[in-house]
Amino acid sequence: MNPLVKETIDRCRKAGLRRTKALEELIITLLESERPMTLAELAASGRLADQCDKATVFRLLQRLAEHAVVRRLGLHERAAYFTLLVPGKHSDYLICTKCGSIEAIQAPCPVHQLEEEIRQKTGYRNLYHELEFFGTCPKCA
Repeated sequence: MNPLVKETIDRCRKAGLRRTKALEELIITLLESERPMTLAELAASGRLADQCDKATVFRLLQRLAEHAVVRRLGLHERAAYFTLLVPGKHSDYLICTKCGSIEAIQAPCPVHQLEEEIRQKTGYRNLYHELEFFGTCPKCA
């Protein structure tokens, strides 16, 4: 088993979540994806379509988001996208306000230095941030 899958499942168990085949397949699917995925995409994926229904995937995503294992992205009135939160890995996103498309920003994050400064001044541990930039994508402009 991939060490990152095992580590994520261990995080889920520590949060009180039961290890199920559906949970494992959802984690693997999110890890293998090159981009955040919608509920519909996850439920229809090869790993999950035969494993459980869309409602089960939704409940799993909700529980994972509550325990900061999964991050929900996107505009609230449009389809939400989900991505796995991996300790030490960071991504910021661009989200189109017209079509709802989402993509990772391929540039250095300007907030890391600020985050470190806040950590030192406040004593907070496990500090992290999430950035989402909204605008109109080139296709919709």
